[in-house]
Amino acid sequence: MRKKHNIADEQQAFDAQEKFPLKSCLRNQNVKKAPFDGAFRISEASKLGQYSDNIVEPVGEFYGSSPTKKMAIYENFQNTAQILGFTLPRLHTGKNWYVDFSSYDPVSNRMKRKKYMLDKTKNRSDRKKLAILLISSLTQRLIQGWNPWIKDDSTKRLTPFADVIKNYRDYVAAMENKGTLKHKTAYDYLSRVNSLETYIQECHIAIRYIYQFDRSFIVDYLDYLILDKDVSPTTRNNQRTWLSTLCSWLVERKFIDKNFCEDIHMLREGEKKRDALTSNALTRMREYLIINDKYFLLACMMEYYTFIRPDELRHLKVGDISISNKEVIVPAEISKNHRERHVGINNKVLHLMIELNIFDAPSHFYLFGDNLKPGPTMTYINAFRYEWAKMRNALHWPDSYQFYSLKDSGIRDLANAEGIVVARDQAGHTDIAVTNRYLKRGVSVPDSVKDFEGSL
Repeated sequence: MRKKHNIADEQQAFDAQEKFPLKSCLRNQNVKKAPFDGAFRISEASKLGQYSDNIVEPVGEFYGSSPTKKMAIYENFQNTAQILGFTLPRLHTGKNWYVDFSSYDPVSNRMKRKKYMLDKTKNRSDRKKLAILLISSLTQRLIQGWNPWIKDDSTKRLTPFADVIKNYRDYVAAMENKGTLKHKTAYDYLSRVNSLETYIQECHIAIRYIYQFDRSFIVDYLDYLILDKDVSPTTRNNQRTWLSTLCSWLVERKFIDKNFCEDIHMLREGEKKRDALTSNALTRMREYLIINDKYFLLACMMEYYTFIRPDELRHLKVGDISISNKEVIVPAEISKNHRERHVGINNKVLHLMIELNIFDAPSHFYLFGDNLKPGPTMTYINAFRYEWAKMRNALHWPDSYQFYSLKDSGIRDLANAEGIVVARDQAGHTDIAVTNRYLKRGVSVPDSVKDFEGSL
């Protein structure tokens, strides 16, 4: 004959451990004696699905409570779960025994299920007692703010990223008003915050809480500046220095636990790590793209002949191109230096545009939209770099050949043909020294130098 469970003994063992707060609730509800499965009778009708987005009903039902009281208790638990972001742990029995609950995961922005298996405990009675203690411990920890999906229990790590950035802006403004920061420094700090937010918006970075502002995020942002914005190593290093300052500010206020910039190295502020394309490489590229992708060929020709920066190319619209004047107008709002400039456009580029029916599109369409064709939405941030990498692999080119190498090649060829001043003006440089940085000295000595006969 099967031994009958003694509820009083089980309940006493349960209360003696962590004083589960539902003890008084159970006693006040005049609980009837019945087979005891953990802290409550298990409700078979309620099942918690993997990665559920819904708040499920809490553990089982109370014996002896009226329907009205039972509904009130259920609603109280449900409301608590919705506010706190978790459901109460409960025991499941059957082929496998386990305790589970759901808790809000801030990264995926939904409730996720956490499960603890109990099958290793072979004795049925010991397994039930273990479940009671586990449910008690987990409930206490959840009530105190523990989240199984976050490594650090610090509540400030769950502060919304947008709120922290707002606090930082207010702090910089206050320090400027008190004279601690110079106006130029404060302006510089706030402009860097704007650049960071632009990166998050353009690249659709899913950062919701400040704990996601980690080393991986910072490295990706610095790579974005170098690869997609084509800033100089100096500008990138200045951003890294500011990010280190921001990290220190966050550490002092316990938003993060360390300065992630400390082991991110500065770049050597020397020569650009890319090479201009040779004449043969330019010919191979043209032949390849005429067959495989004429719209990307147009982007490459725009870069080679107009020297317009890749990010500015993304923002250009069909209406910014004048066929009669043979020029492209780069509006001030998309220009890197915030000045409108007029750039000459080559006949070859215009002919390709006409061939591709570019001017049949409405003037408000972006020149490079989806699939690099004119459209109402500009292409994604690293589209040119992605298409270039595919072509580079197909042509077996070295990594030093980059999309922006087309600008180096174009400045070199234009300077050789028409002079460095013309190349400077086409590139929109304020000084010839800037243009000179794009003109790398060749490895071999030109024959014109060898054959030169001076007056000496």
